[in-house]
Amino acid sequence: MKNLVLITLLVFFNPTFAAEPTIVKIGHAAPISGPIAHLGKDNENGARMAIEELNAKGMLIKGKKVQFELVAEDDAADPKQGTAVAQKLVDAKVSGVAGHMNSGTSIPASKIYYDAGIPQIATSTSTEYNAKGYPSTFRVVADDGQAGAALARYAIDNLHAKTIAVIDDRSAYGQGLADQFIKEIKRKSPSTKLLPRHYTNDKATDFNGILTAIKPGKPDVIFMVAMMPLLARCYVK
Repeated sequence: MKNLVLITLLVFFNPTFAAEPTIVKIGHAAPISGPIAHLGKDNENGARMAIEELNAKGMLIKGKKVQFELVAEDDAADPKQGTAVAQKLVDAKVSGVAGHMNSGTSIPASKIYYDAGIPQIATSTSTEYNAKGYPSTFRVVADDGQAGAALARYAIDNLHAKTIAVIDDRSAYGQGLADQFIKEIKRKSPSTKLLPRHYTNDKATDFNGILTAIKPGKPDVIFMVAMMPLLARCYVK
């Protein structure tokens, strides 16, 4: 009994115990597997570096020392896995989430974080990501409306395009940005000809069919929206 009392007193009065920081968990979600895993891993490494820098400074919240801890999950850029990961982070009692990277995963995950009262900061560009107006939902990049409009203006004002072909990979990112690009082209320059739109996917390796269909239209600009592995294959071709 005396030992128990002594231990209890040490916990409350020993400076070593008192100085123990409060652990603050920060969630991170991105594709760490699949064709764009390198992009997701870059994001995760960036989050780890930020946490290491903050912990090295000895951060205080309301006068109390805290230590940040990263809880990283792989959403594989898949909406179904993304929602499972979101629930897993909620269950882990994270205080906030950096992610997801893709619009297709960020959009369904945002409802789960909102319901749990957890702020989410994503790098997703789809205008639908913020469309529901969740006060817990934030982004750190321009959305498709802003980026699509800027690219459309560049095509008209700088490239002087009179005929444009549009291709996207059918992802939430690809379709969203292509939609906004077309919308701004029609608004800014109704006389610019838009060829019939073409689609591909992130596993495609042969684009001869699309290029053959586009060639007779003699486009001045081909606007293609896809994730990096697909664009790399197009370049090699």
